[in-house]
Amino acid sequence: MARFASVVPLVSARALARPFTYLADGLEKGAVVSVRFGRASRRGVVVGLEDEAPPEVEPVAVERVLGAVPGPLVDLALWVADYYGSTPARALGLVAPALPARRPAARRRQREADLPAEEAPAEPSPAQAAALERIGSALESGGGAFLLYGATGSGKTEVYLRACKQALARGRGAIVLVPEIALTPQTLGRFRARFGERIAILHSGLTEAERRDERERIASGVAPIVVGARSAIFAPVPALGLVCVDEEHDPSYKQESDPRYDARTVAAKRAALEGAVAVYGSATPRPESWQRLERLELGGRLAGPLPPVKVVDLRREAGYPLSAPLLDELGRLADGGGKAILLLNRRGVAPALHCRACGLTLRCHDCDVPLTLHGDGRLHCHHCGRRRPAPELCPVCGAAEVARLGAGTEKLEAELAARVPEPERFRLDADVAARPGRLSEVLTGFAACDRGVLLGTQMVAKGHHFRGVALAAVVDADTGLGLPDFRAEERTFQLVTQLAGRSGRDAPGRVLVQTYQPDARPIVLAARHDVVEFLAGELERRRELGYPPFRHLVRVTVAGPAPAGPTRVLEELRGELERSGSPGDLLGPAPLLRLRGRHRAQLLLKTDVPRRVASQVAGLLAAAAPAMRRDGLAVSVDVDPQGVS
Repeated sequence: MARFASVVPLVSARALARPFTYLADGLEKGAVVSVRFGRASRRGVVVGLEDEAPPEVEPVAVERVLGAVPGPLVDLALWVADYYGSTPARALGLVAPALPARRPAARRRQREADLPAEEAPAEPSPAQAAALERIGSALESGGGAFLLYGATGSGKTEVYLRACKQALARGRGAIVLVPEIALTPQTLGRFRARFGERIAILHSGLTEAERRDERERIASGVAPIVVGARSAIFAPVPALGLVCVDEEHDPSYKQESDPRYDARTVAAKRAALEGAVAVYGSATPRPESWQRLERLELGGRLAGPLPPVKVVDLRREAGYPLSAPLLDELGRLADGGGKAILLLNRRGVAPALHCRACGLTLRCHDCDVPLTLHGDGRLHCHHCGRRRPAPELCPVCGAAEVARLGAGTEKLEAELAARVPEPERFRLDADVAARPGRLSEVLTGFAACDRGVLLGTQMVAKGHHFRGVALAAVVDADTGLGLPDFRAEERTFQLVTQLAGRSGRDAPGRVLVQTYQPDARPIVLAARHDVVEFLAGELERRRELGYPPFRHLVRVTVAGPAPAGPTRVLEELRGELERSGSPGDLLGPAPLLRLRGRHRAQLLLKTDVPRRVASQVAGLLAAAAPAMRRDGLAVSVDVDPQGVS
């Protein structure tokens, strides 16, 4: 029996990013323990057992055992730390989160109602049956990874449901990932209709006590199927057999704080570690998935053809955000009944206030971004959260010519109320979803109404299936098209195509796309529902430029109190990488927008070996950590970033 245990204390400092040796005393890998660390007690995770202690180390016993996580999750966390340039402690915190102790007679919140599930088909379609046969074969033969590709309404969710049933029949569990909490009520309704209370849910909307209860149900085997957002990939499912990643194209699967993991990549690694099957589903797959994964194709929509798309050239329209063609379509709904979904990917009333006299655009004092006017009459910064009253006069020249530029979801809601008052209006954006209970209330209300409009940001385009939707409209398809990001065209194409798929699932549907760039390639191909042609062109462009999936990106960002500090650190880092023969192309450093009062800069690396580069960068940064702390500098390493602007 091993005499010593390697324990990683769950502390955030990079300088302490290594295991420490304690007496084993019967401990096993994955044990969560309390250890004496310095002058305090810390939680830690046993990551290995050793027969010998390091020289000149006198190990002591752990204080007590607090719990355990499965060995494969320990291995997964250490891989996450290595691949994403993080620390073992931060990654282990994902699989062994600190949860509150159970209190006697504690009351649980009443569970929000799931959206009603549609009736299960008696038999799968031939394409679904073929996909399920391939998944079942992989379950029997040690795992695999597949892209489940089909138009919106082609039956991908039915494949997930039946694949989960296959996994359960083999005594194995399943994880089903969805990109947004907004999708959870509808997904849960479908899964609970099939599997009852054998379903657990994990997402950021749960309280700590609710998360603890769900993790206990999962670990005990009471709930072998887990539905949740990206963090659910770390659920302690015993004998994991299947991971389904719904809407796999969605950037929400990327974590934006350290460790900056991508749940889609982690899903593939976890499936490989546990001999499970990973299924990635989308009507608009990422170029990475299209290029790398074996495809299981479902074909077109089960209930009929996709709806026709009309592109409205806003250069020839006087009305914004509601053009004459869009008002005509909404008028048809007001007269004849039915539902509409309107997408405008901006919150608030107006994205900016601008003085027509002196040209000033009101910006956040702490961030280099315009302030957004909201319905409360205040200007909001969507980055740092700062708010201040909207002025009637220009604060620089005093002119009473402060104009509102553009429109957001609150302005769209007000315009609908004034121009087409008959249908009920349901707004869904981050401001609405942040209020307890409102998300479920909005989705349930829209599902139940006979004549209504669901309007909102990209949350309305993500995987929802509502009966009676006759119209889908993209109010402004240009919001992301001009961003300085190599994924800008991909995101625009996906958003327009996904929104178009919400219309006409059970009745004839129409789609309108409003744009100032009607000849832009993503708009033209989305209007034709031509996914294959778009991906072919996108892959060719990325091959020439060395972007994913042909090379990986590693992004290093430094933030500090003065402009010079971040650039200086990144120049030094670039020099060290060049001297050591970094396996990749170095771009930058380049300045970024100031956020939350902090000046920022980034260094970008294109490489074929991201894990090696991230580890090399992490080692150099760990050595520089004390000096950076003295200068008030913070650094982040992002492997496979979802944006570079």
